[in-house]
Amino acid sequence: MITSYNFFVTGHKGFETALFHEIREIYSRVDDDSKQIKKVYGGIELKGSIELAYRICIYSRLANRVYMPIKTFRADTEEALYQGVYDVDWSSHLSSRHSLAVSATLSRSDINHSHYASLKVKDAVVDYFRNTVNSRPVIEKQRPDLHIHLNIHKNNATLSLDLSGQSLHLRGYRLQHSGAPLKENLAAALLAQAGWNRETAKTHSLIDPMCGSGTFAIEAAMVVANIPPGLDREYFGFLRWLQHDKKCWESCLAEAEDGIDEQADCEIFSSDSSERAIEISKDNAMRAGVEELIHFKKMDMESLKPDCVTKPPIIIFNPPYGERLQAEQGLGNLYTQMGKVLSEFKNSSVHIISANPDLLHRLRLNRTAKKSVNNGQIQCVFASFEIAEQQQASQPEAEEIKQPPAILPAVDSNDPEANALKNRLIKNTKHISRWAKRKDVSCYRLYDADLPEFAFSLDKYTNALNPDQAWYHLSEYQAPKTIEPETAEKRIKLAQSVVKKVFNLSDSELFCKLRQRQRGKLQYEKQDKQGELFQVKEGNARLLVNLTDYLDTGLFLDHRDTRQMVSTLATDKKVLNLFCYTGSVSVQAALGGASQVISTDMSGTYINWAKENFELNDLKDENKYKFIQADCVDLLERPEAYDLGDKFDLIFLDPPSFSNSKKMHDTLDILRDHEELITQSMALLYKKGKLIFSTNKKGFKLSSSLLKQFDITDITHQTIPEDFKRRPKIHQCWQIKH
Repeated sequence: MITSYNFFVTGHKGFETALFHEIREIYSRVDDDSKQIKKVYGGIELKGSIELAYRICIYSRLANRVYMPIKTFRADTEEALYQGVYDVDWSSHLSSRHSLAVSATLSRSDINHSHYASLKVKDAVVDYFRNTVNSRPVIEKQRPDLHIHLNIHKNNATLSLDLSGQSLHLRGYRLQHSGAPLKENLAAALLAQAGWNRETAKTHSLIDPMCGSGTFAIEAAMVVANIPPGLDREYFGFLRWLQHDKKCWESCLAEAEDGIDEQADCEIFSSDSSERAIEISKDNAMRAGVEELIHFKKMDMESLKPDCVTKPPIIIFNPPYGERLQAEQGLGNLYTQMGKVLSEFKNSSVHIISANPDLLHRLRLNRTAKKSVNNGQIQCVFASFEIAEQQQASQPEAEEIKQPPAILPAVDSNDPEANALKNRLIKNTKHISRWAKRKDVSCYRLYDADLPEFAFSLDKYTNALNPDQAWYHLSEYQAPKTIEPETAEKRIKLAQSVVKKVFNLSDSELFCKLRQRQRGKLQYEKQDKQGELFQVKEGNARLLVNLTDYLDTGLFLDHRDTRQMVSTLATDKKVLNLFCYTGSVSVQAALGGASQVISTDMSGTYINWAKENFELNDLKDENKYKFIQADCVDLLERPEAYDLGDKFDLIFLDPPSFSNSKKMHDTLDILRDHEELITQSMALLYKKGKLIFSTNKKGFKLSSSLLKQFDITDITHQTIPEDFKRRPKIHQCWQIKH
C-alpha cells in the first residue's frame, strides 16, 4: 500500500502559476491514484506518495522548498506551541543520534518573534527525546539530518519537515559568482517567462550580453539538454529521515540520469566585458555539464552585433543596478546605449530584469509586458520588449525629435535682454532654492514669464534616485501676434542658452517645449512619442514625470500644497479622485493613510500612469486602491453603473477647463458645467465629508446658487505654494461641505 503525504511547494514570489504548471507536469509522471494538486497563496499544495516529493526535488527548476506538513494546531501562547510540538511522535522521523535545525515564519499572530518560536520548537523536540530515551539530538544549522519548519499565521501553526533541506535554487554548479547573481530558480523562471524551452531552442537562439556568472546561459542549456537541476545535489533534507525510501529515490535518480539528451543542440551566446566573469561562467558551465552548448566571449555590449547568432534571438540579461554604478546618470547612459545596441536586432524579443524601471524608457523599445520581481531584497521589474522589422529605421527620427537644438547662439555679455534674464534667473533661484531646501521641496518653479520679452516657464525636477542631479523643463508660451515669429524664435533660443549657462546644464538635462495656449483636450494631447519617465520625490511620495511627450509633465507643481492638504485630510478616510490625471493626488491620499482611494479618469494612458505611481510607492492593495477608466461626467450621472454605491469622506474634483474627447458622451465646459459637477459630487459625499474643488480656468467664477446650497470656503490662498506666488491666479480652489 502506497503511503500518501501532504506537501507544500514554494517558489519565487510572482511565479506561482508557472510553478503550478511545472509541478503538474512533474506529478503527471507519478503513478499514484491519491495525488492531488492545488495552487494557493504562497505556493502549491500537493498530496501523493513520497515519490512525488523526490521528483520535485530532482526536476523542478522553479521551486524553492518542498515542505511536508506533519501537524497543524492552535498556537496562541508559547505553552500551546511547546505542547503542540512535544506531542508529535518524533521517533518516527528521527532518532536521538540525528541532528536537527528549526526555522520559523510568523504572520499576524500573538507569537511574533521567529527566533524565539524556533527555540520553543527545538526545546520541545529535545525534551521529547530526553524524556523518552534519555538522549537528545544535536543542533546543526548547515546540513542537519532533519530540518523542521514552523509557520504560524493568525495563531494557526503548521509544523512541517523541509524535505529540500536547503533551497532548491542551489544546484551545486555555481561555486563562484561575479557580483550579485540571480538565484538559479529565478533565472529559470525568467527564462520560462521569456518563452525559452526545448521547442523554441530549435528555432531561436539565446543571447545574454551581460552574463556575470553565466546563470541565464547555464539554466537555458540545462533546459535544452533536459538535465534535471537537482540531479547532482549532494544534500537533501530527507536523506537521513527515518521514512526515507532509498530504493525509490535511487530509482528516480537513475531515471533522471537516463533522460539527459546527450545529443542536445542549441545556439546560446553569452558575453561579458569582464574576463574574470567569463572564466567563472565557463567553470560553472563545466560543473553543470553544459560547457559545449554555450559560446562564451569577452566582449563589451557596445560590440554586440546581430551576426553573433544565426537564429532569431531571445535576448535576456540582468544589467547593473544603481547601487553598483553609484551614479544614476551613468546608469541612465548605460540604458540609452543598451537601447541603441538592441535596436539593431530585428525581429527579436528582449527581456530585462531591472531594479531601475524608471530608466527602461531610455531603451526606446516597444515594451510588451512588465512583471514585478524581487531579486533578493531588491525590488525589480522584468520587462519584455519586441523589436520589429522597422524598429531600426525609426530610431534616427526619434533621436532627431528628442534632442534639443544642437547649436544655440552664444550668450552675449553685452546683450541687455540676455543679462536681464540671467539676473532674474539668479535672483529667483537664490530665493526659491533656499525656501525649497527649508521645506524639503525637490520639484519647483524657478521662472514664469517674469520678463515680458521671455514668455516661458522653467521648472526644476530633482532626481529622486540621485539628489545631486536635476532636470530642467522649459515651456515656452506662444508669443503674442504682435511679435514677429523670427523674433520669438530668436528669443527662445537665447533663453535656452541663458538657462544652460546659468545652471550649467548639458543637452540631456534641459527639456524644451513650445507651450501654445491650448483649449480643451489639446492641453492633454501627446506632443511626442519618446516615453521618457523620470522619478521625482514629493514629500513621502515618489512620482513619475514625463518631460518630453506632453505639454504638462504629469505633475502640476502649483497643486503641491493642495496634494499635501489632501494627504492630511485623508487619514482613515474613503477618498474619490475624479479626473485623476496621473494619480499624484491619489498617491498622496494613500500615503496619508486613506482607508480607500478610488481614482477615475477617461484616459487609459493616465490610469496606467496612476497605477505605476502607486506601484512605485509600494501601494499594491487592490482592495484599498482601485482605478476606474471612465468618463467622469457619465460616472457622476450614473455612479451605480460603476459600482459607486457607497459614499466618500473626501472627494477631489479638478476637471479640465474644456474637453470634447470622442470618449465622452458630450462636451465638458467648466464654466457651464461646474455647478452640475459639484452638485453630483456632493451627492456622493458623506454628510460630514469634504469636497476639494479646483480649476485653473482664467476668469472663473463660482455659481452663486452653489453658495446657497453648500458651506463653501475659498482656500485658494492656502493652496498657492511659495514658488507660484508671483502668479497667485494660477488656480482657484474651494473646500465644499454640506
